[in-house]
Amino acid sequence: MKEYNAKIYKSRMSEDSNELPAIKGYDFNEKFNFDKFLDAYKTTGFQATNLRIAVDVIKRMIEDKTTIFLGYNSNMVSCGLREIIAYLVKKKLVHVLVTTAGGVEEDVIKTIKPFLLGKFEADGAELRKRSINRIGNIYVPDNRYIEFEDKIMIPFLNELYERQKRENKIFSASEFIYELGKKVNDENSILYWATKHNIPIFCPALTDGSIGDMISFFKYKNPGFKLDISDDIIKLNEIAINADKTGIIILGGNFPKHHICNANLFRGGADYAVYITTETEEGGCDSGARIDEAKSWGKIKPEARTVKVYGDATIIFPLVIAGVVNKIR
Repeated sequence: MKEYNAKIYKSRMSEDSNELPAIKGYDFNEKFNFDKFLDAYKTTGFQATNLRIAVDVIKRMIEDKTTIFLGYNSNMVSCGLREIIAYLVKKKLVHVLVTTAGGVEEDVIKTIKPFLLGKFEADGAELRKRSINRIGNIYVPDNRYIEFEDKIMIPFLNELYERQKRENKIFSASEFIYELGKKVNDENSILYWATKHNIPIFCPALTDGSIGDMISFFKYKNPGFKLDISDDIIKLNEIAINADKTGIIILGGNFPKHHICNANLFRGGADYAVYITTETEEGGCDSGARIDEAKSWGKIKPEARTVKVYGDATIIFPLVIAGVVNKIR
């Protein structure tokens, strides 16, 4: 019996060996070549393989003239991924953005003054005494928000409210963001390029941040000021419905992920999807849900080309985009 099982095992191994690539990493004995280095990820295994697959999936999205939805949380703008996202918008490599309130306001704040590199283990109480807010190992001094309010938001809200009264128009959140982008003159800014190229940025939770605080204060003096979020859900859904093919790129999770996936439900699912996140599915939250869960809802097509890469987007996404850009140039 043992001999018989061993023969079956050897037979199966022989068949598998003919079909599956061998595990092999990059050979640093050779002169360094970035393309070969990244290609070696495919046969490295674990999340390195998924990272390399993500390069192929996004490259295929672009070659297939896919309408690409990019979703990201505010921490992706707090860190240096902001400049990479701005590059994608500048080059029109993505076509629809969905983000959080912080993803809007922090992009604009950085056009005034930069965020600073600090420490994860910094004492929070001590930072509070110094009027410094911490995002991981990134510091945001209070004066960033003060200047954002004084230089941009107060004049902007006054201007928008005057237009609301004069034109009898209630602006949607995406229109609010588009108009805010007109106030930005910084080529490192996501809003700058999104407004310039008329690429929509959707943020149904626009009041969940500093912008919301400022709108709150503004409404005490101007209770008639309004924003409409219902128009945007129609706009977002119609972009998905009318697209020939759609692709999803998600950095992190949260509502941008669900908002994009749910819009694609209306067209029978997305054709491509790449998730990059540290979130896992055990708690049942959509942020950590795998791609197969979205397929069960009809938000991603059963035959879609997809990959989920587990890990820190600040490490993974720059490598993925570097690989994509190198291959499409």
